[in-house]
Amino acid sequence: MKRVRNHKHLRLAVIFISVLLIGMMMSACGKNDGEQRYAYPLATASPEDTVTQIYAEKFAEEVDRLSNGSIKIQVYANSTLGGDRELLESCKDGDIPFVVQNTAPQVTFMPDLAIFDVPCAFENLDECREVLDDPEFGSLISSVYEKGGYQLLGVADQGFRIMSTNKPVKGIGDFKGQKIRTMENPFHLAFWKSIGANPTPMSFAEVYIGLQQHTIDAQENPYEVIVSNRLYEQQDYVVETNHLPHLITLIMNDEFFKGMPEENQRILKEAAATATEYARQASDDRIADRVKTIEDSGTKILKIDEETYKAIVDASTGVRDSIKEKVDSEVYNKFIECIDKYQK
Repeated sequence: MKRVRNHKHLRLAVIFISVLLIGMMMSACGKNDGEQRYAYPLATASPEDTVTQIYAEKFAEEVDRLSNGSIKIQVYANSTLGGDRELLESCKDGDIPFVVQNTAPQVTFMPDLAIFDVPCAFENLDECREVLDDPEFGSLISSVYEKGGYQLLGVADQGFRIMSTNKPVKGIGDFKGQKIRTMENPFHLAFWKSIGANPTPMSFAEVYIGLQQHTIDAQENPYEVIVSNRLYEQQDYVVETNHLPHLITLIMNDEFFKGMPEENQRILKEAAATATEYARQASDDRIADRVKTIEDSGTKILKIDEETYKAIVDASTGVRDSIKEKVDSEVYNKFIECIDKYQK
């Protein structure tokens, strides 16, 4: 435990020193007009070459522009300041004001976010984004974050999560027995079990070598992550299961947000809205390039036919029911209502 605390203290020292340096630079370069200036860190656990990084950097860029340089945000990527759980805890404690991360690790802290783990809920990304942008559903989700100690500024995505494996999948029976790495999320584990796979939680840092050494057969992530971490190098197939959208949230410490001047709050919200749309478009634009990279490597991309997809939906009904039991009924019902509303 002592080592863990020391590592946390070291990361926090990096934050404070960086913020101090940024503040000194702003003070030295700015006019002596008495205007209040601010410098804050934003952290992610993702590599630089991802939509997560694009989202974070666009937000920082827009905040700088809208504030005329009076608010600076420094982005720390690639788990420099900690993994997903550590970042979430540090954000809640107020040590790191801003974090960009996937919703899956947040379910432990805010159980109602399991609504985003309902398998095979969306037929396409446009439908998913319309549900997220629905004012009533958005208000409910924002309240979930606020109760957890966070301010939700925006939700982008990296497309759907898909599977990579060394075994071709032509029917639901082909999932049987495959040892697939998942995140430490009970509903993700339950989904893969429901279709016959053998899911195992594993630190993402261990996935590549796990595939290389065959301690796992498969893994699931969006195209962005599969390519940025070169996971396709160890796999013969990528299977477009499209079982979940990979949602990326831009959050900040709620108490910190509410203590800011109203003008600064407005700037953060406007910057986040612009960055969210920018990140969504970037995700769409980059998928074709990611597909080409995988295909050029010799790894084959397989699509799930309608019969197999329906079999997956039917097999995972119990997971949906389990989520319904655990999530606030108002959140669940509004989610289903919005899906029905926006389905084409």
